[in-house]
Formats: sequence, C-alpha cells, structure tokens
Amino acid sequence: MSETIETVRARLTDLRPGELRAVVWSFLYFFCLLAAYLILRPLRDEMGVAAGRDFLQYLFTATFLVMLAASPLFSGAIARLPRRRFIPLVYRFFNANLIVFWALLTFGIETTWTARVFFVWVSVFNLFAVSVFWSFMADIWRTEQGKRLFGLIAAGGTAGTLLGSTITLGLSGLIGPTNLLIAAALLLELAVFCASRLEGAAEQNATEARRVEQPMGGDMLAGFRLILGSPYLAGIATWVALLSLAGTFLYFIQQDVVRAASSDPATRTRIFAAMDLGANLLTIGLQFLATGQLIKRLGAGPAAAALPLVFAAGFAGLVAAPGLAAIVVFQTLQRTINFAFSNPAREILFTSVAREEKYKAKNLIDTVVFRGGDVVWSWTFAGLLALVGSPLRVAMLAIPVMIGWAGLAIVLGRKQEKKIAAPEEKQA
Repeated sequence: MSETIETVRARLTDLRPGELRAVVWSFLYFFCLLAAYLILRPLRDEMGVAAGRDFLQYLFTATFLVMLAASPLFSGAIARLPRRRFIPLVYRFFNANLIVFWALLTFGIETTWTARVFFVWVSVFNLFAVSVFWSFMADIWRTEQGKRLFGLIAAGGTAGTLLGSTITLGLSGLIGPTNLLIAAALLLELAVFCASRLEGAAEQNATEARRVEQPMGGDMLAGFRLILGSPYLAGIATWVALLSLAGTFLYFIQQDVVRAASSDPATRTRIFAAMDLGANLLTIGLQFLATGQLIKRLGAGPAAAALPLVFAAGFAGLVAAPGLAAIVVFQTLQRTINFAFSNPAREILFTSVAREEKYKAKNLIDTVVFRGGDVVWSWTFAGLLALVGSPLRVAMLAIPVMIGWAGLAIVLGRKQEKKIAAPEEKQA
C-alpha cells in the first residue's frame, strides 16, 4: 500500500529527496494568501460595478499612481532588510490596512470614498502580495525544480481560492460583506506563519541560509535600470503589459454585461464569486495532474502562450455570442488556463535571472508595469469605444494583438532555454 502511495505521489508531483518540506510550506503559504484575496476580490468587483464603467479608468489610474509610489519603497526595503524580515513586514502592513477598512465600513465613515479607496487597495494588495510570493519561489527553486514543482505549488493557491470563494458565497449573506474582512485578515496572518516556516525549510541548505541573511543592497530605483538593461526582462515586461491589455478589455466588457444582468449588489457579488469557484475547480485538477508534465514536455514558452490563444478565441466567441453566459464561460476558461499553465510558466522565466532581478525587477514588472498597463488600456478602451461605438467591436480589434502576444511567449521561452544552456556550454 505504501509503495502504491509513493508511486502515485511521484507521478503527480515528481518530488525529489529533500524537497517535500519546502513544497508543503510553499503550498500552504500560497493557499492562505489566495484564500484571503478571493474573499476580497468579489467585494472589490462589486464596488467597481457600483462605481460605473465610466469611473473605472479613474480607479485604475489611482491604482497605478499608488503602485508607482510604493514600488521604490518596496525596493528600498529589500535593499536594506534580509528576506526573513521584509516578507512578514509587507504582509502585516496590508493586514493593518484591512483592520482600518473594516472599521471605516462598519461605522459608515465616508462609505463612498472608502469603497473607492478599497477598490484601489485590493488591486495593489493582490499584485504586491502575489509578487512577493513568486519572488520567494524563484529565489529558492532552480529552473528545473520550477518546471516540476510550480504547478503543484500553484495548486495550493487554487485550493485557497476555492476556500475564499466558498467563504464569500456562504457567509456574505449571513454576516455581511464587511465582516468578511476579518476572515481575510486571519488568513493573511496564517500566510505569514507559513512563510516563516518556509524560511526554515530553505535554510536546511547552508549556502542558501548564508545568502538570504544578507540584504541585497542597491537603491530604490534599481528595478527600473535592471529592466531597461535586459532585453529578456523587457520582453517579460511587455508580456505582462499585454496580459494587462487582455484582462482590462475583458473586465470592462464584463462590467457592462453583469450590470445589465442584475441590479442587486448581492447577486452580482455571487456571480463574480461563482465564476471564481468554477475556474478554480477546473484549475486545481489540471495543476495536480497536468501542469508539471506539460511544462516539462513543452517548455515555459508554449505553456505561457496558451493564455493569449484562449483570449483570442474568447474575444471571437464573445463577438459571436454576447451575453452573461459567454462572459462566464470566457472568464472561467481564461482563469483556468492562466493559473494552470501560463502563470506558472511565466514565473519559471524568473528562475534563470539574478537574485536582485527576482525581487526588484520582478516586483516592478508585476506591479507598476501591470497596473500601468491597466491605466493605459482602460483609457485606450474608452477611446476605442468612442470610435467604434461597441465594446464587442473593441474586442474584435484585440484579437490580432492576442496572436502577437502568444508569439512573444514562444520567443521568451527560447531565450530562457539559451540562458540556461549558456553556463553548461561554458563548463563543457
């Protein structure tokens, strides 16, 4: 029996000796982190619907400006603090913010502006919190390990989103949306605990322990210089900017469709949570059974290209059959492919860069580039809508861009393979 279990475990996860403890804590860390976020995201999306599509680009602009101000502060903290200190600091700062929002919403203090600020805050929190997690992963796992293990680790996040969506669907009507912020805060603190345990697992390797105890040094603007000085990092930044384009265009179309489908905020919140739940049920099965094997076999580039191709097909399908059902299917499918294949593949691209690039350049790409893209594409969507007169015609214009985005993914995958092979050729 034990032999059978070991065979199944090896087939599903492809673990090597000494990896289990760190994989478990990585899994649980991401589980708690995304469970907290999935409690918050439907609340944010409902506030976005209430604000109206015409106000969304202002919220996106505000989010980008906050990111632009916060990113140098983050780089400064990384430069001066060892990893074991700045990771808990980041998450506990966000937790303190959650308590403030809970108090403001509970006591009805400036609820309209609090809701708008909360929309911006969740958009900032999501990218910073997840970027820190994946920087940590890229720091402790080699490229070969990432291809085998990032699918399993990402499954921890997907399992967490299932919990978060279930909590939101089950409790929002019983205790009210505002009190869900307390549940999110508790889960975020559990993520900090798991991150500290993961540090202990990483420090079993003496070389790694010596390395992470030292701050990285540098300055607050190092991330900008690293991206500008590396065509590889600039390519990843472009890929992320195009991800923002696809997501922003779909998000704006979605808001119109959901607003037309229901005028009840609770119903709209449940629609958003149901889309998350459906995508996550599909994703977790693929992450356990297919992600690692597919990325190992095809490589990071083709796996990352899957998402652009889904967006191209999804925009075409939405034009052919518009409506709530089409939005639900499109969102469910693109989130499934993103989390099951393309996102782990994109994170693997960072395992072959220098440690400073894994934190400073990666964080800048994940936050400022992504949210800067949100600003550019939100205003672009508004401009195109004024020109062509229909959101679905805007979707048609995005289809060829999605094809080019897929091509960029293939190029980045090939560049990474060359980066990995170069040291081996020198040694030979």
